Amino acid sequence: MSRVLVVGAGLTGSLCAALLRKETTFPLYLAMWDKAGDTGGRMITANSPHNPRCTVDLGAQYITRSPRYAKEHQQFYEELLAHGILKPLTSPIEGMKGKEGDCNFVAPQGFSSIIKYYLKKSGAEVFLKHCVTRINLKDNKWEVSTDTGSTEQFDLVLLTMPAPQILELQGDIVNLISERQRQQLTAVSYSSRYALGLFYEVDMKIDVPWSCRYLSNHPSICFISIDNKKRNIESSECGPSLLIQSTVPFGVQHLKSSEADVQKLMIQQLETILPGLPQPVATICQKWIYSQVTNPVSNTPGQVTLHLKPFLVCGGDGFTHSNFDGCISSALSIMKVLKRYI
Repeated sequence: MSRVLVVGAGLTGSLCAALLRKETTFPLYLAMWDKAGDTGGRMITANSPHNPRCTVDLGAQYITRSPRYAKEHQQFYEELLAHGILKPLTSPIEGMKGKEGDCNFVAPQGFSSIIKYYLKKSGAEVFLKHCVTRINLKDNKWEVSTDTGSTEQFDLVLLTMPAPQILELQGDIVNLISERQRQQLTAVSYSSRYALGLFYEVDMKIDVPWSCRYLSNHPSICFISIDNKKRNIESSECGPSLLIQSTVPFGVQHLKSSEADVQKLMIQQLETILPGLPQPVATICQKWIYSQVTNPVSNTPGQVTLHLKPFLVCGGDGFTHSNFDGCISSALSIMKVLKRYI
């Protein structure tokens, strides 16, 4: 049985795992390791600590499908729509800019439901709070170590974490990355921002004509979403959940600030936009050091192969472009190379 490790439980990693399970004919053990405490990556959906039935998307807010990808990735959209994991966005978003032919979708159960769907299809064994620190080549296998000191061997490793985290890995992988590949990975850049989720009492109403709103000139906040309204979900068990995304300059300025201080500042700024909001019953703050890719690997190959036998490959939106279709493109690129060599 071949042992395969996918590092990074986001969209690219979970889809790669599902495609591997579907398209390989030999026995396969699939493991998924992620340094976070939950699956989803930048499609994470958080539960209220006050009421787990109340959720808020802390990463992706909606998916925009261009006419090109409507055809190119048709099977993926149709599958997710058929299973009710995606549905068309029908609620109003103030300030949203779109191109002719674009179509927008939301995830009724939150965007992490997409990752959970692909992980279930893959049959992968998921290990959270597994931060990979070292990859060595031993006996023609990859010996992968974590920050807790645990080590396991695999026949094939897929790295789908942000490019800077790949460059931080120690061990034989350091010498396996060519100078050109190192330059490519070093050139990948990301924006940084904060996301703040606010959960309110059941009978609380937010009386505005929009479900989401872009703020073009605000110094601290760039986007607000009334998450349950965005998804068209009414519940007698949950009050509204509000998502606030900071601007990139605010995120960069406060990268080293405490989450408590950032949360206080963002709530103060929210008061200037939506005055009179009551105190939330629960909050959750997410610092996105790697929010959106601003400069991907040159020529966007979808993947960079570091070693052929045994196979070691990098992928993710840093190798294509920073959205849903970028992650799908990367997963397909990885699979194309894998099928050529395994």
